[in-house]
Amino acid sequence: MNEENEILGFCALSEGCISYIISFTSSKAACIASAVSLAFKSAAESNTVWKRFLPPDYQDIIAKSVSPVIYCSKKELYFHLCDSPLLRDDGKLTNYAAYLVFKTHQNSYGLDSSSKASVKLVQQSIAEIEGKNNIVYLKQPTRRHGRLRQLGVKNIDGWLAKERRDGWMEIELGEYFNDKGDEGDIQMQLLEIEKLHWKGGLIIEGIELRPKEV
Repeated sequence: MNEENEILGFCALSEGCISYIISFTSSKAACIASAVSLAFKSAAESNTVWKRFLPPDYQDIIAKSVSPVIYCSKKELYFHLCDSPLLRDDGKLTNYAAYLVFKTHQNSYGLDSSSKASVKLVQQSIAEIEGKNNIVYLKQPTRRHGRLRQLGVKNIDGWLAKERRDGWMEIELGEYFNDKGDEGDIQMQLLEIEKLHWKGGLIIEGIELRPKEV
């Protein structure tokens, strides 16, 4: 009964307020919320919600697309970008990088040790053709500069997570250059199995692929 009252009380909020709350969840949660009621459906499908799920530079992304990107709502644009990769910059070959987008809970633990990250271009029935392991840190390591130098990390800031304009954190996993056409797959990996201690409080939004920042 209390749960029903909570749902009824939540539905009493304005559509704008509900949209604002849903925008702090995820695309999957927004789709589930749209099935709750007509009021939730309208709020969950609003541009306010889906703009939060788009990359911060989405306008620049679609502006540089070789083919026109046609959409009627931010939700439609979101799924278009998910399902249909865009060819940018007149189709010129470009170095791309993969970025893990995440947050950590205020009570997170065990995430300040080094992890091995890689982005590799792999072809079917053929050995791995490109990629290397990089040492990255999701959180500032406890033993800072001296420890990092021992590990051979010269550019400290380049391997630490950085905060984005949308409030999420991101860390570059690696980069790749594809001059092999459509053959093969991109394999992205973040691995930490050497420090045998508990870890918790890591919230993953997803992985973004975009032209390498210079």
